[in-house]
Amino acid sequence: MLNNDTFQRFMFEELQIRGEWVRLGDSFQQATRASNYPVSVKRLLGQTIAASVLLTGTLKFAGRLSIHARGQGALNLLTAETTHNRHFRALAKWEDPILPDQNLKSLLGDAQLAITIEPEKGSRYQGIVPMERDTLAECLEDYFRYSEQLDTHLLLGANETGCYGLLLQKLPDYKHIDDQDAWERVLHLAKTISEQELLEADNHTMVQRLFHEEHVILYPSEEVVFECTCSSERSLQAIHALGQDEALEILEKEPVIAMDCQFCGASYQFDREDIQKLFDLGSIQ
Repeated sequence: MLNNDTFQRFMFEELQIRGEWVRLGDSFQQATRASNYPVSVKRLLGQTIAASVLLTGTLKFAGRLSIHARGQGALNLLTAETTHNRHFRALAKWEDPILPDQNLKSLLGDAQLAITIEPEKGSRYQGIVPMERDTLAECLEDYFRYSEQLDTHLLLGANETGCYGLLLQKLPDYKHIDDQDAWERVLHLAKTISEQELLEADNHTMVQRLFHEEHVILYPSEEVVFECTCSSERSLQAIHALGQDEALEILEKEPVIAMDCQFCGASYQFDREDIQKLFDLGSIQ
């Protein structure tokens, strides 16, 4: 896979249309290594990761964006979050049996997708995406159309080795340009992209092949990194929230309290001395 683990913007400057590519390989493998995901779940999780990275291209501040769904189907949790500097993590929870060819709606059942934006400074925002479509890409296109009033095209895909995505979007000033057929023209060309091309051709070649008659600015690529935010300190905070009595009750039965991160598989263990310090206790008998 070329352009491995990169995000790249491009712009049809004269047409007031923007675009983004994302391709993830090694980082996708790192993000999914901790769980033995069924094929259809891993594929959908890959699409969700690619979408979360693409959507951070809309952020104009430091923060993070997450796509999250809880469903009533065999797949009961699907989430991916990415920061403004393209660091992501992701998780899915499921119950067997899962069929290899199941799609979004059949996996999640009755569910809604939530897009949450959390600035480092400022108020948290959440938008809800109704699951009225068969694919994640179509659901997110509806979100932009109805919530942001922006025509958007998304192409998302994933396989065992990686995931990819393409986003095209009208800018607000599109309505002022003379060439009002530009969106349909660019969209038609984008829809001719095959999965094989996305996996084998670099971004510059793709732009030249598809849009050679348009003036396209291709911006420098940015690295995308899998990064889990778990830590010993965060695990201790979770134990503190659990409460002193319950922590001590666990230690009556087990030599340590173990906290396992579901995102990356890291394990943190805390003994009696650790819990004593956490709750500022005397000697624990």
